[in-house]
Amino acid sequence: MNSVHSKLENKEIDHLYHKNTVKSVAFLLGLGGVLLVTILLSLRSGSYDTPIGELIKGIFGLSEDRKINLVVQNNRLPRICTAILSGGGLGLAGCILQAVLRNPLASASTLGVSQGATFGAAFAIVVLGLGSTSGFGIPLCAFLGSIAVALVILGLSKFRQVSPEGIVLAGVAISSMFTGATTLIQYFADEVQLSTLVFWTFGDLGSTGWDDLGGMTAIVTVLCVYCFLHRWDYNALLSGEETAISLGIHVKRLTLINMVLCCLCSSVIVSNVGLISFIGLVAPHIVRM
Repeated sequence: MNSVHSKLENKEIDHLYHKNTVKSVAFLLGLGGVLLVTILLSLRSGSYDTPIGELIKGIFGLSEDRKINLVVQNNRLPRICTAILSGGGLGLAGCILQAVLRNPLASASTLGVSQGATFGAAFAIVVLGLGSTSGFGIPLCAFLGSIAVALVILGLSKFRQVSPEGIVLAGVAISSMFTGATTLIQYFADEVQLSTLVFWTFGDLGSTGWDDLGGMTAIVTVLCVYCFLHRWDYNALLSGEETAISLGIHVKRLTLINMVLCCLCSSVIVSNVGLISFIGLVAPHIVRM
């Protein structure tokens, strides 16, 4: 009798799992369709109005109008790829941070990584006077600022044994500190420097080229592969730290490696496109629903 009851329970669990898998796949396909439509709309957005068919040809350089090929390949396509990489990277980083820290408010912005990048950019523009240059100075300083925040958070996690809740609280405090420091730098900036800094903090998807996309693609790919290989570890961790430890998962090592990868991914993205605060926090909750 017990075996029959157990078999019925297993069948019901398998049915629910299959139903949930089908719903998840359908949801992902729906998101893929929305992404495709968004890409086509983004190809058309701009002052150079062109039929969508010619724009699609321009992606491969097959349009008869050479201007269309140049506009699509050198302007609109890098902008679209930047948006996809930035959204995907920050969303995935936020999802993983929420899982390993077991806190629904964890993201690159709430941990202070984005604010550290903003401070680095402000320092480069106002103190170092790099606002008039178009090289790697501002992205490099923004990257160093965000990495500095990541090192502080990792130090608290590794050496001070701060709890996941404490790490998020420390991130909020660090965010406030760097926001205040950035405001102080703005106070001493002239009009040109201030306008450059404000424009950077707004974020700009059109400022990156194919060379900048290489580094972003590499770090986002590494994060995706690592997260896919450890997807069951995250599921176990969401069930509780004791459950994960009982299943043989090294929780502290998993948390440390994931925080390094997520902070590195977020810092590379933010240093190239500017301050983007909401995607890493909101996107995981939308998909999780």
